[in-house]
Amino acid sequence: MVPAASDWAVPPEAERADYVIAAVMTDPLAREVLVRAHGLGLPDWALMAGAVYKAVWNALTGRAPGHGINDYDLAYFDASDLSAEAEAAIVGPAEARFADLPVPVEVCNQARVHIWFNAQYGTQRTPLRDTTDALRHFASKTHSVAIRLDQQGQPEVLAPFGLDAVFSRTIRPMAGVAHPEGWNRKVAGQARIWPELEFVKIPV
Repeated sequence: MVPAASDWAVPPEAERADYVIAAVMTDPLAREVLVRAHGLGLPDWALMAGAVYKAVWNALTGRAPGHGINDYDLAYFDASDLSAEAEAAIVGPAEARFADLPVPVEVCNQARVHIWFNAQYGTQRTPLRDTTDALRHFASKTHSVAIRLDQQGQPEVLAPFGLDAVFSRTIRPMAGVAHPEGWNRKVAGQARIWPELEFVKIPV
């Protein structure tokens, strides 16, 4: 169990991965998504983003599990066919598996992210290598964390930058990655939900 805490009592470094797992698994919806995702057999999959770091914020501040989580981002990595049709053939049935849940589950092939991201934002991102590599391109190191169940059904944490930022009160944008307007709009909303945190804005 994750103890309720309002004083931001960060666990020792050796215990942080277990804390992340416990925080996520305390959320019944996140737990259900993980169990169902495990049964889908998606390659290199993980539950990432707000479902993970927001779960930590809720545990550290004593809020209810699931507080402030509007959707669950389920990633997988399959570079065997980068067509939109191939992704749709996987995403459609996968998302249907979660259609009865009260919060949306959004499934995305990380092998295709560079294609639509470059087209939408005019960038020159190179293809990602795997799901862990995708975490290195998130807007903040705080966001760069994911969780999945291994072949034995046991939870494991993916955190290419470690977990220091996930447990920090100060949420900083990743230089050269975070889009100023989108970042500032997002953190303004999060600041209203978790006023204990300090969100660093990007000058525009």
